[in-house]
This record gives sequence, structure tokens and C-alpha cells, in this order.
Amino acid sequence: MKKKIEILAPAGSYESMTAAMNAGCDAVYIGGSSFGARAYANNPDEETLLHAIDEAHIRGKRIYLTVNTLVKERERTEELFCFLDKFYLQGLDAVIVQDVGVLHFIHRNFPDLPIHASTQMTLTMAQGANLLKDYGVTRVVTSRELSFQEIRAIRDNTDLEIETFVHGALCYCYSGQCLMSSIIGGRSGNRGRCAQPCRMAYQFFSDGKQISSEQEKYLLSPKDINTLALIPELIEAGVDSFKIEGRMKRPEYAAAVSGMYRKYVDLYFEAGKIKYREILKGEEFRKDMLDLMDIYNRGGFSEGYGNSYHGRKMMSLARPNHSGVYVGEVIRVRGSQASIALKEEIHAQDILEIRNGERKEYEFTAKNPAVAGGILTVNIGKARPKPGSKVYRTRNNNLLDRIAADYIDKNQRQGIKGH
Repeated sequence: MKKKIEILAPAGSYESMTAAMNAGCDAVYIGGSSFGARAYANNPDEETLLHAIDEAHIRGKRIYLTVNTLVKERERTEELFCFLDKFYLQGLDAVIVQDVGVLHFIHRNFPDLPIHASTQMTLTMAQGANLLKDYGVTRVVTSRELSFQEIRAIRDNTDLEIETFVHGALCYCYSGQCLMSSIIGGRSGNRGRCAQPCRMAYQFFSDGKQISSEQEKYLLSPKDINTLALIPELIEAGVDSFKIEGRMKRPEYAAAVSGMYRKYVDLYFEAGKIKYREILKGEEFRKDMLDLMDIYNRGGFSEGYGNSYHGRKMMSLARPNHSGVYVGEVIRVRGSQASIALKEEIHAQDILEIRNGERKEYEFTAKNPAVAGGILTVNIGKARPKPGSKVYRTRNNNLLDRIAADYIDKNQRQGIKGH
């Protein structure tokens, strides 16, 4: 009997929730109006969240509510109970918690509400996980910095469920332990207001001499992780829930990434480990990886800490935001026209950038589709890129249209069976 792996999707809004569910996730994690670590997401209000719980259950899905900030004493005694009570009565499936005081409060006041220990609790070993069992914790979200071997050690020494981040942004510091945003910007990440100083540009000096490059100045900015190729290792490590980061991202992201992990987890169980390795060498996997790159990447992806690797290849030193997908290069410039040799297919309404290194020289919208291997000629106005300049796609219009048609514009519901 094959093990059921939960695909857990981010929902920064109600629209992201329904899109991810349509794409095949089993559960979503979502914040309310308070106590969530993504205060700047488009979090639903109370009425919408109550409706979301019903909607999820109609579809046979689950909702986990983020209550994962550090909470002040006044907030805990005066506000937390009222915030949770209505969702609890509506059938909320679990809460994700960081603050041990909040954990104790919820277990005492809502004793049958499952509690998931947030990655921000920095749980790195089974002893810490087992310590929380007596306080209602049913699942631990492992620190993102753990290797597969370390996750397996937790699995072998606890009967709690194991949830692990498999895709999305990676913090530079241990999750929950970074004070950089508080110190630099006066905004606490542990209060849901991280200013992301790790995505800012820095210079590195040694003995008064700058040794960092001006072309690689985002010294603290990790690449997003992508572990599709590591699904066998994750399952063998004993992970029960594959968690996707991204509550600040748009519904198309939640749908695309959820659908991709649903597809490849199912493929792994159908094909087995040996055949799965062959699938990863095929053209379909290459195209799927390209779709994930189109949706969002920072200088490509890393595989995180699973294989105990860390170093320069994990970092997006040249830019901290979406890098797009390399689609070709300029081969000729004549007057106000540039000819681009395409390495990838282009669709009408794709947005393309011609770059000199990471500096944008010219941005344009493709008027017509063009095939890989072909030549695309564009009017570049007064811009004068040099032959050899790289061209990147920053918006794949065809992909976004497909995601919208498949997962966002339609409202899939499961029928409710009567007796």
C-alpha cells in the first residue's frame, strides 16, 4: 500500500486557495487578519475565512491556519481566544504555531484542535519534537536547514507527522532566528513584518578593501529551492507533507507549483524509483522545469540542504527577484532593429528583456509567436544592445493563460453525498 503524501499549498488569498485546490493540493495553509507571519499578504477577513473552511471541506481538502507570530501577553489574554473561536467551531483542521505560550494557550482552550509546530520553532531533532507532544502538537514542520539524514533521524524517533518545505524561498538564517529586519528596518519577521533585508544589495570589505563584486552584490539572497528531483529522497526520509512556500505570491504560482508536485509525487509512486530517475532525464521534465522557472525563479533553483550541500551555488548573487527564463541572444543590430536567435519558443504577449549582464537594456512585448531555433526581429527604438546580449522572458503569457483556464477561471466542486 503506497504512502499518501500531502501536497500543502500556500494561500495568501482566497483566490490562491481555490487555484491550488483545483490544481490538486490536499491542504492549504492560510493566514487570517491577525497573528500570521505574512501580515502583508492579501489575507482573507473573518467571513471569507469561515467560508474557505467550508469550501475546503466540500472539496475533501484541509485548511491550516497560521498563528505563527510571537504574541504579546495582552494579545494572548484579550484577543487570541476570540480570533480562534469562530474558526475552531467552523471545523478548522489545524493551527501552525511558533510561540510556546500560544501553543500552551491553544492546547488548554481548544484541546482537540491539532497543532503543527512551525518551522520558526527551529526544531532540528526528535527530542524537541517529542517534548511538544504533551502540548497537543501532532506535526512538526522541520527546519529548512536540515539534511535528509537529519529528517530521517526525527522520523525514526517520533510518531509525530513530518512536514518539510520542498519549494520556494529560502531564508538566509535559521527560520525564526533572524533579527536582521528588526535591527535594520524596525520590522520584526517574528511579528509577520519581515522587510527582507536579505534581498538588499551589500558590499563586503576585508581590511578596508572591497572584495565583493558590483555584479554580484546580493550577498545574502538565496535561490528558491526546487526538490522535484529529490522526491524519492524526501519520501525515504519519512516526510508526510510536502510544503510549498509562497503566500506572498499570486494565485498562478500556487496553482502551478501545487500541480507540478502533485504530478511528480504521483508519477514516483506509479513508476518506482528507478523509472522515476529516467523520467527526470526526459523532455517532459525539462519543459515542466522551464514552466516552474517561468513562474518564478531567482537565478535558477537550488535543491536546498537535503544533501547537506551549502555554498555559492545556493545563492542568487546577481539579482534578488524573478530572473525570468533565458530564451535567446542578440545576434545582429541594424539601426533600430535587433535580430534575436531563439533557444526557446516564444508566445504572443510574452514580455522579454534584452540584458547587458543583469542590467535591462530594453523590454518589449512579443507581438507574434516564434519557434525555438528561429530568428525574432524586433524594433528596439533608441536602445543599442550589443550582439551577444542575452534575452530573457519575464512573463510567459501562454503559461499564465493555461493556468488561469485550468485552475483559476473554473470552480471545481465535489458533490456532497446524501444518505
